Amino acid sequence: MNYIDNAVNHYRALLEAQLARAERMEHAAPPKDFTTLEKVTIGVIDGDGIGPIISEQSMRVLEALLKDEIAAGRVELKRIEGLTIENRQAVGEAVPKAVLEAVKRCDVLLKGPTETPKGGTLESANVALRRELDLYANVRPVSVPAEGVDWTFFRENTEGEYVLGSQGIEVPGKLWMDFKVTTLPGTRRIARAAFEFAKKNGKTRVSIITKANIMKKTDGAFSAICHEIAAEYPDIEVDEWYIDIATAKLIDPKTRSRFQVFVLPNLYGDIITDEAAQMQGGVGTAGSANLGDQYAMFEAIHGSAPRMIETGRGAYANPASLMRAAAMLLRHIARPEAAARLEAALDATPNDGMTAADFTDAVLRHIGG
Repeated sequence: MNYIDNAVNHYRALLEAQLARAERMEHAAPPKDFTTLEKVTIGVIDGDGIGPIISEQSMRVLEALLKDEIAAGRVELKRIEGLTIENRQAVGEAVPKAVLEAVKRCDVLLKGPTETPKGGTLESANVALRRELDLYANVRPVSVPAEGVDWTFFRENTEGEYVLGSQGIEVPGKLWMDFKVTTLPGTRRIARAAFEFAKKNGKTRVSIITKANIMKKTDGAFSAICHEIAAEYPDIEVDEWYIDIATAKLIDPKTRSRFQVFVLPNLYGDIITDEAAQMQGGVGTAGSANLGDQYAMFEAIHGSAPRMIETGRGAYANPASLMRAAAMLLRHIARPEAAARLEAALDATPNDGMTAADFTDAVLRHIGG
């Protein structure tokens, strides 16, 4: 059998799997209501590189903020071991089965950064978790009050270039192809999440970001579906930008303050939110929420920073980004007062070359824990 026959059979299997996934989305269970749960289980995953350092410090903060509920059995913090690059490579799985089983026994996750090897076939742990837990909305807030910037990005999290990122086709030495996926139910739910957020939070504009003039099938469908959902929210203004000019407009002082809420496909969202976070002070300052109807995962948007570990500077890793994610986690599980206390403490605690432990000590003093 030649390369083309192999590729056709491979593509057929991918297409069947994605159609089945779209069908499952159409019949998903209703969202979990955290206000009705007798107990919330928070899983904490260390990750790689600086992950264990910033995860340990973030746990200290959560333990202080939730100590009464932990003591009463209403909240449990559960450390989940095994999502390390060494273990994933040893078993050849992006998320080892035992780890995934432990994750699914939790309601929400606070996750340190994990490393993804370049090349090969080992999938990103983040991509695998988003798919396995159906965490379809990546929500990233960015705020720079002095610049009039108050943005919230709704990045589609389970489709686009990432869903089949490790399953492309290769003709050795000649050709390589990867695939991009857009589905009707997948796009509808991320669009609705963005517009519902805007409606509930007094936002008046949602910006759709695509490259529909070039990616006519996938981005074209994403654009059309978002506009279909937008019609249900007549009080919210809608505009659309191509990703290339949108990245420029974010750094344009004349226009950036007009943006409020963004909805965009996976890869574009990954790139542009890092740019936005840099305006806020760097990716080390930004948290990220990965939301689904049954599970949610909260993490920093930066990577595992292996160079810091290699050069012996790991103790100075800044845990603020993961603590920002922890504040988002607290809001998601209906603990807004605790979230507000943490956010206020982080705002009041500059990190001027402190160790992660010293920074956390300062945050805890502001919290009063």
